[in-house]
Amino acid sequence: MPESMPLLLVENNEQQRLQLSAIFEFIGYDQITHATTDDYQQHVDTDKLDAVLVGTYESQEKLEEIFDYFNEHAREIPILLLMSRESDRQLDNQLVKRAFSIVNIPLSYSELTDVLHRASMFRSSKKKKSGNFNIDLFRSMVGNSRAIRHVRSLIEQVAKSDATVLILGESGTGKEVVARNLHYHSSRRSNPFVPINCGAIPGELLESELFGHEKGAFTGAISARQGRFEMAEGGTLFLDEIGDMPMPMQVKLLRVLQERTFERVGGTKLINADVRIVAATHRNLEEMIQEGKFREDLYYRLQVFPIEMPPLHARVDDIPLLINELIARLEHENRGSVRFTPSAVMALCQYKWPGNVRELSNVIERMVIMHPYGVVDVQDLPEKFRPAGIAQPSENDNVKFDPHLAPMEPIVSTRLPRDGIDLKEHISNLECSLIKQALDEAGGVVAHAAKRLNMRRTTLVEKLRKYGLQRSESMTEV
Repeated sequence: MPESMPLLLVENNEQQRLQLSAIFEFIGYDQITHATTDDYQQHVDTDKLDAVLVGTYESQEKLEEIFDYFNEHAREIPILLLMSRESDRQLDNQLVKRAFSIVNIPLSYSELTDVLHRASMFRSSKKKKSGNFNIDLFRSMVGNSRAIRHVRSLIEQVAKSDATVLILGESGTGKEVVARNLHYHSSRRSNPFVPINCGAIPGELLESELFGHEKGAFTGAISARQGRFEMAEGGTLFLDEIGDMPMPMQVKLLRVLQERTFERVGGTKLINADVRIVAATHRNLEEMIQEGKFREDLYYRLQVFPIEMPPLHARVDDIPLLINELIARLEHENRGSVRFTPSAVMALCQYKWPGNVRELSNVIERMVIMHPYGVVDVQDLPEKFRPAGIAQPSENDNVKFDPHLAPMEPIVSTRLPRDGIDLKEHISNLECSLIKQALDEAGGVVAHAAKRLNMRRTTLVEKLRKYGLQRSESMTEV
């Protein structure tokens, strides 16, 4: 059950307000205050409120008024827009960008809990008055799978300490994202975060890059220069691809970690290093130790608190959320947009993703270029992402869509992904969907819907309560 947070639900439709409230309470968010677009201001308590959810409103001007009010009086409170294809297709795109995030209706459990988690992180950072906020920092940790929740938990545990952290994981999984989150949630957040890729700098230049040099230390050193350790003073130094660091430099880095002092190249003055070290690598350092390519003593100095970033194929449940987020970023940067059909998303979920999130990002960007403001079906994907037997479409098959926000439909599939699914959640979603369908086909008559589902009426009533499906005025018992 997620940790609850105080929410303000601004919803003019009373029936919709009750239904949404029941759903939020069912998933554990029970601190909900109800309001309309006319009285929401009297419910705004900046000390207690963590997020605002805006549903049905009178007009676009009224929505703009809500944004203006919170921007002036409580800009630290994130605003989430509850949007459906039918009601909000023509909403001004610039106005949408003022929201912290969009929550698609009908609600998806994984999407909703992920968005609320990021909103909670955002609000927590503002309460700590930690300075400038980078929304991309939290968007980068998109996902609600068990693997990504575990990573978030580890970040929360170690961020406030000065312990050295070693981030492991394949290339493209987002190791630098983890490092930036560690820095942002630490007491060093107001000081610099300085990254350096140890594998991208030649070994003979790496010492100067890390420790700096004095004037005349070597040919071309026409003036003294600070190194990354000095640049990161009081903050965090991120040593990316530490496994590619040459052995001679490993010795010098170990000395700095042990003594917390260093000298510039060509200098004799000892400089104190008040720096938190976060390192990352895609290599297996234990194997490198056995091969004599990495120092064992440095390894144990770095691995005080290891965090392993899971590969994308191990968090298949997060792929639809990542697709939505990557598209939203492209839209925010005015670089175009695209939408994917459920079958296309399912095909992407079944791909192994050796390049991880970086590869997924490249695919989304390629589809935006090839199908600007179009709808991408499974046959539109590059060949290696398509299931066997799916051919490329003809030029006349391309479909356009309204760029003013057309949220993806919920994905329901009977095919089991290669890496499995959360069966309990999948069955619950399927059961809820079939109950809604039975009620619609039965004209809202509970007894008839129960008969179509081959269950007792009392059992169906209990399931309506379980899923927060309140009976509307058109719904009757018999």
